Amino acid sequence: MNSEKLVNIVVDALEDIKAYDIDVINVSEITSMFEYIVIASADSSRQTKSLANNVQEQVKAAGGRVYSMEGEQTGEWLLVDLGDVIVHIMLPVAREYYNLKALWSGQN
Repeated sequence: MNSEKLVNIVVDALEDIKAYDIDVINVSEITSMFEYIVIASADSSRQTKSLANNVQEQVKAAGGRVYSMEGEQTGEWLLVDLGDVIVHIMLPVAREYYNLKALWSGQN
């Protein structure tokens, strides 16, 4: 499955469970480890977990592969590794603190 299709599946899965502030950043010029980072915000740790689970289910249903998921214990920041696409689902406090968008896109 190509990366663009995978990103579309991820964004749809996030929107299904009401994630907000969804950013898709193409990082293929910066790193060869993956092509895209998707960052999304959620209102609670329960929602972050639901979003991550929905992303995994939708990707698998479309024939994609989920390599790993990290952060289920606290739910403040979940990372779903889909190979060429890395998904970060964060509570607003963690998202503001780590500011991944600025780190990966050069935006402050």
